[in-house]
Amino acid sequence: MAATQDKAHQAWRAAERIKRLSDRLVGVGPIGLGLDGILAWVPVAGTVYSVGAGVLLLGAGLRGGASIMTLGRMVAYLVLDSASSTVPVAGWAVDTLFPGHLMAAKALQKDIEVRHGPSALPDSWERKRRAKGGRKGVKI
Repeated sequence: MAATQDKAHQAWRAAERIKRLSDRLVGVGPIGLGLDGILAWVPVAGTVYSVGAGVLLLGAGLRGGASIMTLGRMVAYLVLDSASSTVPVAGWAVDTLFPGHLMAAKALQKDIEVRHGPSALPDSWERKRRAKGGRKGVKI
């Protein structure tokens, strides 16, 4: 049981890293921008990044024991996100604004929290949160 929970929480943390890197490197309120949005404007590179990050998220979901429904929802978000980056200009704009990796990661994290309880953030993230004025010991 503990090993399963550990794998699930490792998947939760992997999803957190991908979510931040892809869609929340810079955030202003509810709007964020990450590598996915920036690379969307670089032909081929945006699609390669989007698909690669999506595969990593789905792998984390499989390792974490996510439900079929959660994996299906993740696939839908990731296909929309990756497919939009194949259309020049208009698709790139949509990809910049559509946080598909963030939505897929949140779906996975919610599934893991429901099944295995909340995952504590690593100490380095906790120190950053406190430095920004967040509460100590908050579990997400």
